[in-house]
Amino acid sequence: MYSTDDLKTWDKNYIWHPFTQMMDWIGQDPLIIERGEGFYLIDTEGKRYIDGVSSLWVLVHGHGRKELTDAIERQSKELCHSTLLGLANVPSTVLARKLIDIVPRGLKKVFYSDNGSTSVEIAVKMSYQYWQQNGEKNRKRFISFTNGYHGDTIGSVSIGGINLFHKVYRPLLFKSIKAPSPYCYRCPLKLTHSTCDTACVVRFEQIVKNHRDEVCAVVIEPLVQGAAGMIMQPDGFLNKIWRIAKNNGLHFIADEVATGFGRTGTMFACEQEMVEPDFICLAKGVTGGYLPLAATVTTEEVFKGFFGRFDENKTFFHGHTYTGNPVACAVAVENLALFERERVIEKMADKIVLLRNELERFKDMPCVGEVRQKGFMVGIELVKSKKTKKLFGAGEKMGQKVVAEARKRGVIIRPLGDIIVLMPPPAIDKETLKELVDVTYDSIKEATGA
Repeated sequence: MYSTDDLKTWDKNYIWHPFTQMMDWIGQDPLIIERGEGFYLIDTEGKRYIDGVSSLWVLVHGHGRKELTDAIERQSKELCHSTLLGLANVPSTVLARKLIDIVPRGLKKVFYSDNGSTSVEIAVKMSYQYWQQNGEKNRKRFISFTNGYHGDTIGSVSIGGINLFHKVYRPLLFKSIKAPSPYCYRCPLKLTHSTCDTACVVRFEQIVKNHRDEVCAVVIEPLVQGAAGMIMQPDGFLNKIWRIAKNNGLHFIADEVATGFGRTGTMFACEQEMVEPDFICLAKGVTGGYLPLAATVTTEEVFKGFFGRFDENKTFFHGHTYTGNPVACAVAVENLALFERERVIEKMADKIVLLRNELERFKDMPCVGEVRQKGFMVGIELVKSKKTKKLFGAGEKMGQKVVAEARKRGVIIRPLGDIIVLMPPPAIDKETLKELVDVTYDSIKEATGA
């Protein structure tokens, strides 16, 4: 056993944390998680915390589920890893078949990787190469949306739209075409609900018509832009964007890394607006939060576009060492079995209503500008002035202060700036869900002095 003090010292001495200003971190007292149990994380001192963001949006059924740990152990004894370059393995084959059963209609082929960034990068490369070797060499660009986030690899950053994350890398990126996202609370077109009439859809259609002969695909996070602060798209927006893309002959890439596997109340967000993408990008919840795995699922048409003689070099030259890892695929298969056996999606319906009702009281808080919810994806936007929508200053670190208050009360959440994010596991029980919301309310009240 290592002492908590030793672990804290070693962490500060040796680890560089993601999305973290390390000068701040080194001055803090880090919380070190030792284990998980159900919907709780437990630190090295034995204190329990509700896992309010599903360990960064991945946990589905809870920590320590025997069915999932047994699947890992069972597969590890059979085969820990075998490359998919020139070989197949049992779990990746079984999982591919099961994924095809549940993804939107028309998707037929699964390409594995190990995280959300790479799943999107693969879709971008596939779309580009498809057009290049099928008589459309002018197609070299992508349309994506402001405030979009698709990962941290160079290709994924190139189609991203969050300056805070992406601006510094701009000289390294290929240029994408940005359409306005429907951030209705802070409309980029300076409109209101009464004057809007889906102006962002009209602008998107203009962009498509101006550039369709040079564009490979449209890339979008369906229904919710997660990393931007849980920005919810108006009803019908996704379907309209998809139809415009398809009517103009463009590929449609649905980045469901965050929205997939129940987060919005259906298995995939595309289902809610009957969208049938050419690519769907999956990660996070695919293994229930137990091992890294990702998949890019595409159509037979795209797949056949890579057929050719060996000497034509139409092969998709992309792959990772751990592509289709048997252990990760085995636990993903069991994760999908648990979804079905325990009727996770069906049981979410009442809990989504409970969550919506519990969030109503936040709207009366003087420091809350907007409360956004789609299924189990929640964003609570904190503002200094409700009337003017003025933000808190960056130096005030209001979001971090709320997180600190929640931690004192036994809840782990993580903000996006001053937007408080809740993303509970889909299988969470009602009592724990209500406690999560209660603590979040009290923590905002305390941190803001409301």
